[in-house]
Amino acid sequence: MSVKTPSKLEKIFSLGHIAVTSECGPPRGSDPEAVKEKGALIRNHVDAVNVTDNQTSVVRLCSLAACIHLKLIGIEPILQMVSRDRNRIAIQSDILGAASFGINTMLCLSGDHQSFGDNPKGQNVHDLDSMQMLQTVRLMRDEGKFLGGDDIKTPPSIFVGAAANPFADPFEIRVPRLAKKIAAGAEFIQTQCIYNLNKFEKWMELVRDKGLDEKVHIMAGVTPLKSAGMAKYMKNRVPGMDVPDDVVDRMAKTPKDKQAEEGINICVETIQRLKEVKGVHGFHIMAIEWEERVPEIVERAGLYPRPDIA
Repeated sequence: MSVKTPSKLEKIFSLGHIAVTSECGPPRGSDPEAVKEKGALIRNHVDAVNVTDNQTSVVRLCSLAACIHLKLIGIEPILQMVSRDRNRIAIQSDILGAASFGINTMLCLSGDHQSFGDNPKGQNVHDLDSMQMLQTVRLMRDEGKFLGGDDIKTPPSIFVGAAANPFADPFEIRVPRLAKKIAAGAEFIQTQCIYNLNKFEKWMELVRDKGLDEKVHIMAGVTPLKSAGMAKYMKNRVPGMDVPDDVVDRMAKTPKDKQAEEGINICVETIQRLKEVKGVHGFHIMAIEWEERVPEIVERAGLYPRPDIA
């Protein structure tokens, strides 16, 4: 069996603290300085940093390499891995590679369809889906076995999570789908960014009704809006996103030179309200190419200083 080396995120949850994570996207080149600079902006205000995996299906520095760069400068990374680009051999190999560098937190995702990116003719792999990837991590970690049945000499010690979108249609299957991810092995969940607070709170009510909040750590996702245009774009053009009219109107009625600040205000208000929702164990702040504002959001939301976890 693996030598147990709990991830920082796992320790935060186990001690009953509200967790805070953020994320940064790797660069479109081989110079790692950009991702290290992003990590440095947020390192003191979050417990761990997600590193996205060719997000929007656009080719970037690989997530594993970017995680290693962050780890080497003392930043706790969360490896995002999508099933779109890898078969089961590559998935298992990358899991071992991450563990070999002490990267012990991972988020399993399907990935955006390649038609959204810069290689629309690329072939989907999806040899395993995101739930099967969760099962694979747990098999490797908990039973010390490869999918082919052989023993792993040094199994990976990885705290594993998944994503959830409370707003996608049909709403009725959102909680059953979450239950399936938990059954597959998810130990924490990061949600789609939340603007429709009433609908999210309804989802959380159904989650609690099923007792799922006691089986997994749910992190509410938030994204600060930079402008009224961004609010309208996310409402009308981003699949699975639910941006209520009142949020769009609030941004639109704000003078252009103050819209960014208003977006930060909405984000802080969202966190403050959701801190009171039973079953929310943390927040995942997705400040898209706006990492420099994360510290302010964390501080104003009353989530700073972060616990000093060795």
